[in-house]
Amino acid sequence: MKLGARMIKTGLAVALALYVSYLIGSSSIIAGMTALFSIQPSIYRSVQSIIEQVQANLIGALSAIIVVLTLGKDPFIIGFTIVIVIALCIKFNMNENTVLLALVAVIAIMETTDMPFFQFTVLRFSSLMIGIFSSFIVNLVFLPPKYETKLFSTIDRNTSDILQWLRITTRHLSDRPALREEIERIDNELMNVDHTYSLYQEERTYFKKRRFQKARKLILFRHLMATTRKSFDVLKTFCKLENELDKVPEEFRQTLITELDKTIHAHEKIVLSLMGRIRPEKDPIEESGAPDIPTLVEYLIQFYENRDDEKEQLMFLPLATRLMDYHHQLMRLQKLVSTYQHYHSKERINVGKKPNDR
Repeated sequence: MKLGARMIKTGLAVALALYVSYLIGSSSIIAGMTALFSIQPSIYRSVQSIIEQVQANLIGALSAIIVVLTLGKDPFIIGFTIVIVIALCIKFNMNENTVLLALVAVIAIMETTDMPFFQFTVLRFSSLMIGIFSSFIVNLVFLPPKYETKLFSTIDRNTSDILQWLRITTRHLSDRPALREEIERIDNELMNVDHTYSLYQEERTYFKKRRFQKARKLILFRHLMATTRKSFDVLKTFCKLENELDKVPEEFRQTLITELDKTIHAHEKIVLSLMGRIRPEKDPIEESGAPDIPTLVEYLIQFYENRDDEKEQLMFLPLATRLMDYHHQLMRLQKLVSTYQHYHSKERINVGKKPNDR
């Protein structure tokens, strides 16, 4: 089992909240629960959300105080208060976790106690604030996320998986159930890549030079992700047409494998050049032999236009479209990478280390 940074930070935030609340004599359980709901995946989101979390606690606490002083602490009244607080939080467009914090505040303050009400309220509200600020401090100080490294390594891993499956599938060596499972897994992984990209995009840089560097990297990552998705679209199309590909002439099949191998090889070399494992002055596409996908697609369309069956004529049209999209996106990525490495050769993408790296 791999422990992620957010898991460790959550544990640290809860421990800190419990320790501080124990020292001042407030409710450690409330502080720990608040810390659980307050932890955020990035420093930017932590700074952005702390104001909203404090506002949610104020809404919950003030609503609870007003209701207790006017209507009492009957369970049905507590339920009614929770409905009111949820409505207020929704009106202020607060997210789900923030609404939960407001509800914890309501329940914590409206709990029955023998202690004087205002003293009890101050202690409970302080417990809530301890939980919020414990999470904020831990998020700010401990294990700051490295989303650039995580984003590139995730793109690299998924691209490698897709290209390996493409090689296997075009040669009819793939196990169909295993391929379908992998397609589903990779689809979920690519959704996680989009989420990581949004977190990386949210990270703030405070120096002008760093802002320009990050803007260039964001464009580069966006094109890397787009190219990976285009290759994934080709893989899914091959999976759907695997049986039909058995019917094509052997000569065309070999041409298809050869040209697609060139394209895959070019894609791999572009990623390796960004990792610093290939000299940037070398053109990955020229070095691997420029793939002639447009001619291949034209030959494919002409071959099936001569068929009498309209269904057969349109059978490989999706594949032709996906191949052309992949080819054009790869050309755009190559131009972008070449320009980036030529004009910004001193900039480096934090690629991290793979398990096999020494």
